[in-house]
Amino acid sequence: MSDFISILTHGRRLQGAVKELSVEELETVADKLNSIIENRKAKELEQQEAEREKNEKLNQILAQLEEAGLDVNDLQKAEPAKKAAKVGKKRPVKYSLKDSEGNEHKWTGIGRMPKVFKAALDSGKSLESYLID
Repeated sequence: MSDFISILTHGRRLQGAVKELSVEELETVADKLNSIIENRKAKELEQQEAEREKNEKLNQILAQLEEAGLDVNDLQKAEPAKKAAKVGKKRPVKYSLKDSEGNEHKWTGIGRMPKVFKAALDSGKSLESYLID
């Protein structure tokens, strides 16, 4: 890419590189370059406008701080407000089963069925028999 840029920015090298192009092709290239230049200018203007708006907002905020008798350092010292921890509700247990060792297994009925319940159902028991009232 650096070879391309060095040719494009050096007059004699550019002239040598485009000597085989017709006038129509050169005009097409010039139109495309002008389009790229106009787009770049528009983007730069947008960036400058955005930067100006940002600076304007910063100045407004600084003026508000000054009116309130605060300094930027006061903002850094302030503790951020803590967000309330989101506590979700646990699903109620629908089924309970005690295995041969006396361990209790619970299941909400949602998601993959535990192996203990699957083994009990395979042995002929019904799921309703493990239902918690």
